[in-house]
Amino acid sequence: MRQSESAKTGTDSLPIDAPQRRRVPLLLRHAWFSLNQAFRRRIVHLSITPDQFTVLRTLLEDEGASLTQRKIAELMSSDPNTVAALLERMERNGLIQRRPHLKDKRARQILLLELGRQTYDQARKIAVKLQQDVLKALPKKDHAHFLEQLAIVAEACREAASESLGSNPDSTLKADQSG
Repeated sequence: MRQSESAKTGTDSLPIDAPQRRRVPLLLRHAWFSLNQAFRRRIVHLSITPDQFTVLRTLLEDEGASLTQRKIAELMSSDPNTVAALLERMERNGLIQRRPHLKDKRARQILLLELGRQTYDQARKIAVKLQQDVLKALPKKDHAHFLEQLAIVAEACREAASESLGSNPDSTLKADQSG
């Protein structure tokens, strides 16, 4: 039976946030930042960003679903204002088109244009290669398990974010000051 890294280094008895321990927020941030930078550098010649790639992928995966700006923001786990600005740039670059939603006139439906589809196809090949390169750090037999565990952690993070809505001391303070 393999000994855990924390058992080997004697960090089991330390608080979970001790500098000597591996900490979830820091590890996730380092992983995300490094992966994002690597992808950004590999797709720069396509004149898109990793977030724009995510929009293109979301539109392709949910094609025919009449996706709105709000739904894309939700699917990307992103701020609606950030996504609105992102979509504006993508529309200017001819990747997508925004038009009034057929059922909800307040909403904007997002359509993928041919240039967006072509750009996605090129970027997808790069994304797949990058994922393969990153997963090479683990034995092939561990890839599926790692991704399953990462999905569980991602869902736990989403749940923690949902549970913390409204419990921000700053928002309570602002509400108290305005009333």
